[in-house]
Amino acid sequence: MSIGDAFLKFALLGAGWVMWLLAVLSLLSIAVMIERVVFFVRARLDVADAALKLRKALDAGGGGAKALDGLVRAPEVRILMAGMEREQDGVRAVEEAMNARRAVEKIQMERYLAFLGTLGPTAPFIGLFGTVLGIIGAFHNLSYNPQGGIGVVMADLSEALVATAAGLLVAIPAVVIYNVFLRMVQRRLSAATVLGGLYLSWLQGRSGGEKR
Repeated sequence: MSIGDAFLKFALLGAGWVMWLLAVLSLLSIAVMIERVVFFVRARLDVADAALKLRKALDAGGGGAKALDGLVRAPEVRILMAGMEREQDGVRAVEEAMNARRAVEKIQMERYLAFLGTLGPTAPFIGLFGTVLGIIGAFHNLSYNPQGGIGVVMADLSEALVATAAGLLVAIPAVVIYNVFLRMVQRRLSAATVLGGLYLSWLQGRSGGEKR
């Protein structure tokens, strides 16, 4: 059997299995979306309120960590607390600790997003592949029944085109939600920068006062 015959035999399996593959990928993408929504909802943070609590605690001379104890689910707070743990080692050590923790939290927030980012551009091509297989099958059937005309291939062609539509149906939500989550990650990291900046400015001011 030549390689051409082998590929033809594979192509004649039709677009049905491609549709099943797209259905599985769609279910996986929905599962990722739900998991990420739950993660971000549990880790939600009112940045303005957290910044106000932190500023009041620092101005009062108390521990800023105590003011944020109930917010440790939030990545922004965990980044800040990583720096607070190094307070005695100086401003530079605090900055490095927060930067290291920021990288860890970024990885956690972007968990599974690579799947959505890959599925979005790839799903239309998977659907198109199914369409090509369906068209090959349609014309193969026509070659065995040339008297049947276009009616012989209509069913196969319609199934083939459905594969392309299914690919787009899987890809569009994946791309949209992927971009929404990426925007959310950037916003959370910006919020961490706000809280970290408040703490560092207080720490630098205190260090300057001690030197004087």
